Amino acid sequence: MAFLELHDIRKAYYLDKEAFPVLKGIDLQFSRGEFVSILGESGGGKSTLMNIIGGLDRDFEGQVLVNGQVLDHAKEKQLDDYRRAMVGYIYQSYNLISHLTVLDNVLIALDMTTLSREERRARALKLLDQVGLSEQVHKHPNHLSGGQKQRVAIARALASDPQIIIADEPTGALDSENTQEVLALLDNIAKDGKLVIAVTHSQEVADHGTRIVHLADGKIDGDQRLRPAYPIPAAPTVIKPKQLPATASYRMAFKHLMYNFWRNSLIMLGTAIGIFAVLLFSGLGNGINGYIQDQINSLTNPRSITVLKNPTGKRLTQDQVQSALMQNMAADPQSMVLSNGDFNRLAKLADGASVEKGNMIGGYRLNYGKLQQSGTNMTTWNKSVTASSIKHGHRPGNNEIVLTKQQAIQLAGPRSYRQLIGKQVKLSFNWVNKQGAPVAIEGTVRVAGLSEGASAGTTINYATMQRLLRQHDADARPNFAVFVAKKLSTVESTANQINNLRNGQNERILSAITVGSVLKTVNTYVRLASTILAAIAGISLLVSVLMIIVTMYMSVSERTKEIGILRALGERKKDIRRLFTSESIFIGLFSAILALGIVAVVSLILNHALYGLIKYNIVQLTVGNVIFAVVVAVIISFIAALLPARHAAKLNPIDALAAD
Repeated sequence: MAFLELHDIRKAYYLDKEAFPVLKGIDLQFSRGEFVSILGESGGGKSTLMNIIGGLDRDFEGQVLVNGQVLDHAKEKQLDDYRRAMVGYIYQSYNLISHLTVLDNVLIALDMTTLSREERRARALKLLDQVGLSEQVHKHPNHLSGGQKQRVAIARALASDPQIIIADEPTGALDSENTQEVLALLDNIAKDGKLVIAVTHSQEVADHGTRIVHLADGKIDGDQRLRPAYPIPAAPTVIKPKQLPATASYRMAFKHLMYNFWRNSLIMLGTAIGIFAVLLFSGLGNGINGYIQDQINSLTNPRSITVLKNPTGKRLTQDQVQSALMQNMAADPQSMVLSNGDFNRLAKLADGASVEKGNMIGGYRLNYGKLQQSGTNMTTWNKSVTASSIKHGHRPGNNEIVLTKQQAIQLAGPRSYRQLIGKQVKLSFNWVNKQGAPVAIEGTVRVAGLSEGASAGTTINYATMQRLLRQHDADARPNFAVFVAKKLSTVESTANQINNLRNGQNERILSAITVGSVLKTVNTYVRLASTILAAIAGISLLVSVLMIIVTMYMSVSERTKEIGILRALGERKKDIRRLFTSESIFIGLFSAILALGIVAVVSLILNHALYGLIKYNIVQLTVGNVIFAVVVAVIISFIAALLPARHAAKLNPIDALAAD
């Protein structure tokens, strides 16, 4: 039984609706060990017949049988498997892939076999040694002569151990010496039990084979046996084929990227600038949020909640609470008193770390020597006040008070105000007793420290305040509390619980003031601004997408013949798509790395320049920002490559091979 059979093969090309027959009923049989030359003039249908035998041309009538099995040309997957397992091509124009080395040009066929990596490399080197190119394995095709290129093509055709070798005018571009060498190699291939089919218009080449089939005007007009077919080896080698693994596509894409690195670097730079802008604004947003939070935290403990009596019984905003506080402190200070029951209810809240009692005075006077200074809103020291607000001295201890810098300047002068620390001052204010009658309070306290900045305030030791009030039979009950939450994340919810505490008449009894809501609002605005700026910067990424799309289309155009070569070797449409999308992904990945490098340098410069002014790193990148940059770069690169990759995969292999 013949190894390869052609039955009534007919093929026509159409111009508009007019048919131009090329093959007019071809019936041929081929056996292993034959070196068959298909001889004929140009335009006689030789190349068309070769494409049908090689599984590239699907649009024809008739049957092709391999080992007695019909090869269904309507099934693309079956043809891919057939080319991968059975066919090796040798072209007149060599059709080597320019960005791959000699060794890599042979390895691309071996990537679609079950051999291990070491076995593939060893076989490729062995084949190159057999064709006399062991010293040229690391050169690129543009550094080889025509004869050397053809020998690389022969080594590649033999790499996966195919049973059919199709040679299209294999000596058409060679001188006489190289022609004899190539013909001898083809003859040796036939001796190994392979079927060699050489398409040629040269009688000299045809006479070198075992058989000549003459094709004229689409018909067989001669079939001459020159000598018997070579015997088939008793134990022929068999290399099992497999579909191209994804890693092979990635390696090839990376090699092409590196081969054209400087051209692709412009695309990477453009994409990196867009990603850099998004990263920078995100980092600025993080830094500004952090700076604001740091500043607010330096003014007050963010986990603290100031709790006051709610005299209205209704839900009050923080501004309304502050307003009611000032009015009631002057008109009816006893209405602000917190009962033991209030403290007990606060202590039972689940997230409480501590509850602290405090006293707040609406107005007071300070005397030092002959100088006097009046002030408003003096509070006892509590956990909502941070020690960082005290720029000189320390927090108030027993019988001590902390004044503001401005108060110290008015009492001691702008040059010697710091000398007031440790000195005694007279404190006086008006309060009420438990019956509501006015009481004048006086006492001497020592200045423990001076506070400055936005958080500056007058604070006195709680025990000292209690002693002063009791000494004058004044009402010493606390009029505010400081509730400290265990977690910052629960401050807002706990404040809501406090605001919802009610008495028997279903009236609200307490009001909570937190810095968390203010901080949350400010951070929301900052995040919104940084997001808008990042989005505006992200528009540049659209330009990058267009650049990648154009680059990929250019790459497809430049590599059209390469696509045809890969399809002829047995690669699927899926493999071609992956080749171009993976190269685009590499571009995106390198763009992200470049963007991270740029933003790291710019962040270092900005932080160094501004740290002396604000004592804070204003650009802060998180791990999330880095991951976002890499993911976005890869995704936009992948999306940008989809259309060009799809276009590449849909190319007709025959047309692709014919491209210049």
